[in-house]
Amino acid sequence: MRGASFTVPLLAVGCGVLILLFHFAWKYFHTRSLPMDELEGHEFESYCADLLQASDFQDVRITKGSGDFGTDILAVKDGISYAVQCKRYDKPVGVFAVQQIYAGRDYYGCMVGAVMTNQTFTPAAKDCAKKLRILLWDRSKIEEMQQWQERAFSHRKKS
Repeated sequence: MRGASFTVPLLAVGCGVLILLFHFAWKYFHTRSLPMDELEGHEFESYCADLLQASDFQDVRITKGSGDFGTDILAVKDGISYAVQCKRYDKPVGVFAVQQIYAGRDYYGCMVGAVMTNQTFTPAAKDCAKKLRILLWDRSKIEEMQQWQERAFSHRKKS
């Protein structure tokens, strides 16, 4: 009986330590600085356009700087047209970006609207995107595209 009373607090402390470790590991993964975090707005748009092209999008083109109706990139993949807005931020992207690309998608007559960011999205942005059928590509998705691009480049270099 005496050993059991010592085991329960020890297990609680152990679980608490594991939760803290997981929390800090998750926070590190999602907040570590990447090269894309240092780019300026137009540089980030070019970076995103390059990633889309490397991800088998065709007819990838960057729209003019102002008066683009919230759309930074137009592209096509598998016959589906995309309007993409790029946001290089220091904090999570909010609902306004989703509303902008919703308008931009319709203005350019595209089938799909998406927001690409080096950050994450606020809960309100996620909720709005779900209702408006807008794709959200956060830093994890961009990192995935970057890794795919690096593998494809590496494969081409070996051939």
